[in-house]
Amino acid sequence: MTENDILRAGEDTLPAEESMLRAETYAERERLAALLAGLSPQQWAAPSLCAGWRVREVVAHMTMPYRMASAEEFQAALAAYGMDFDRYADAEAHDTTERLGDAELLAVYRDNVRHPWQPPGGGAAGALSHEVIHGLDITEALSLPTVPAERIAQVLAHAGAKNLAYFGTDLSGISLVATDADVRVGDGTPVPAPVKEILLGITGRRPLPS
Repeated sequence: MTENDILRAGEDTLPAEESMLRAETYAERERLAALLAGLSPQQWAAPSLCAGWRVREVVAHMTMPYRMASAEEFQAALAAYGMDFDRYADAEAHDTTERLGDAELLAVYRDNVRHPWQPPGGGAAGALSHEVIHGLDITEALSLPTVPAERIAQVLAHAGAKNLAYFGTDLSGISLVATDADVRVGDGTPVPAPVKEILLGITGRRPLPS
């Protein structure tokens, strides 16, 4: 039995919130895999909302955790880029799309819908955030059906100061209040907006709602 098998086997005993977050992560992967299966070659090659990445680079990045043999392999690869994750991730995504075709990338993604991967230090909320944010990079760029509002709200509910700092987001003096879910980010003067626009704004994909 592999480490991933052990993690999957323990899902029935997870705390309620973590179990819910994992279920939302798996549901989002299933939703996105179905959308990816219908893309044309031109859509795979289209720019995404993630600067410098086409749709295929985004999918390559999303499959990176499944293609790594071990945490040690990831650390060694990261060390080769001076522990600069953004630089490493960019190089890895482009290298992968040189080696794997779109159908192969989709197969890797689809085969790992229920993979228990979580980003280091991010937990189940981090895994859901990863799928939702990068999913929006694809679906918004291609005008495809978007993530359910309540799923985005779960991401925003777990967005703390560390997350905002990572994206260089400054909410000084304002708070972003969702108009389509019960969630609020920040502590200042309320600024209403749909959850999708809030998430795209705080992750630097679009200007912050104002």
